[in-house]
Amino acid sequence: MTLPAVLITGGATRIGAEIARGFSNAGWHVVIHYNSSAEPAERLAASLKSAESIQCDISDDDAAVSMIEELAGRLPHWRCLINSASVFDYDSATNLNPATNREAMQINALAPARMTQAYFAGAKCAAGRCAIQVTDMKIANPNPDFFSYTMSKHALSSTIGMLAKSLEASDRIYGIAPGAILASHDQSEEETEVSHRLNLLRRKTGPDEIVAAALFLASGQLRSGETLFIDSGQHLLDQDRDVIWLAREQVKDRRAPA
Repeated sequence: MTLPAVLITGGATRIGAEIARGFSNAGWHVVIHYNSSAEPAERLAASLKSAESIQCDISDDDAAVSMIEELAGRLPHWRCLINSASVFDYDSATNLNPATNREAMQINALAPARMTQAYFAGAKCAAGRCAIQVTDMKIANPNPDFFSYTMSKHALSSTIGMLAKSLEASDRIYGIAPGAILASHDQSEEETEVSHRLNLLRRKTGPDEIVAAALFLASGQLRSGETLFIDSGQHLLDQDRDVIWLAREQVKDRRAPA
């Protein structure tokens, strides 16, 4: 196989699947990681020019490392790892749920940190290697909602600078910090439309912008250790709550009788 390869964790659905399609269209061999989404992963892989799917429950970080080592042993040009898999469950700043916290820290922070270390320890690519951690604009614009999720994304973000200072000169590590891109939890269509415009530009940030950012970073043309915020300026605001609730209140006010 002569194509550069990319592994996208959580690549079967949502943003991960969009990234997979984008890299395939750009001429990459795409490895789609999934946990329980076997059918979407296999269907997506079959639709791409050069792709495969691989199953792993990354809540077991030892298994996640083994997956990386197995791929490193057989991919001759493994140019990029994108840690996109994530859990996004609710707890609050005043009521941390220990089980939610453990799962978020495991899947959103510990597993990707170990996978990234294993990738740089074993992957082969003469053109240089690149890892991209998908964080969240909440690392710059936090609010009390999704407390454990936000903790975990801060933890993941912290790995970027530390790893950047430990890599070979030809290697790169970056972050992508998205804002509101797709509908979340129980949002209605109207609430989604409102929430996705709660940013400085009052515009919807598209999945295609995340794909374009990932492809740019994978080219290695930016200094290692940088994070791109793809959120139409949302991270520059100071929002008191998650946009799910901010939008819900706006929609409620619109519907209230005059």
